[in-house]
Amino acid sequence: MTPWFFQQSHQPPVTAASAEQASCRFQIRTATPADLTSVAQIIAESFHCQNGIWAWAFPLLRLGIYEDLRHRLVSSTSHHVCLVAVDTAANPPNNLVGTLEVGVRFSDSWTEVGKSFPYLSNLAVSSKCRRQGAASQLLQASEKFVKEWGFEDLYLHVLENNHQARQLYLKFGYRVHKVESHWNILFFRNSRQILLHKHLMPNSTI
Repeated sequence: MTPWFFQQSHQPPVTAASAEQASCRFQIRTATPADLTSVAQIIAESFHCQNGIWAWAFPLLRLGIYEDLRHRLVSSTSHHVCLVAVDTAANPPNNLVGTLEVGVRFSDSWTEVGKSFPYLSNLAVSSKCRRQGAASQLLQASEKFVKEWGFEDLYLHVLENNHQARQLYLKFGYRVHKVESHWNILFFRNSRQILLHKHLMPNSTI
């Protein structure tokens, strides 16, 4: 099971205030294999309902996310990183509370030909730590990797009706690149996907 279907369309319910309330208690680092269970849980909780008629599917979705993460983490590609936000003030410390993946896609994603571009996916923060700066710090850290890889542009998808996430991305300098509408609109309550773009300036800061 691949999670790209969900990565492209969902973003966690964060607000623009997140960018203004960065907390020093979060440490951002790259994920390790030992982190994958926690990372998969955070993503599953952020993007999928654990209650109602679809509750039975939650463990399967979480397992699929875990396996996809594990595959990408052990792959040999140099242009991929899974970041995690660690709450250093938690007891016990080193409690994972957020995650974000950065990878490279191609203009033709099926044949992997054409122009390549960095793409953000799976931005997710534990509900207990939202609106405290974790998402902001993950976004900032992702830009450092993109620059190190030699790219100047960054892309991500957000749902048109996810106003809170859109506000955060606009705060970080993202602008609408393309409004998309295709078959998966049937699964997301008629909300179109918006492809956002940010041009990274040398030594730029938020």
